[in-house]
Amino acid sequence: MILIIFFGIITVAVVLALIRALKGPTSPDRVVGVDIMVTITTAFMVLLALFFKRRIYLDVSLIYAVLSFIGVIAIARYLDRGL
Repeated sequence: MILIIFFGIITVAVVLALIRALKGPTSPDRVVGVDIMVTITTAFMVLLALFFKRRIYLDVSLIYAVLSFIGVIAIARYLDRGL
């Protein structure tokens, strides 16, 4: 029952982050919205690992988070002064 509540909360959070990513007045606001969605998706994968009792989801979420971090750093550098 608690996992279903967590899934609902995560869904609402993704929708709110999607609104920020779409309506962000500036490019950094949009990047932050996408980064929030990635963080929430990572948390969702961890909850799936708990729900299905599969460790592979933890590995996938870790790789996803690291790649997202590198991507956000690259985008921030590009927005700041170009590549």
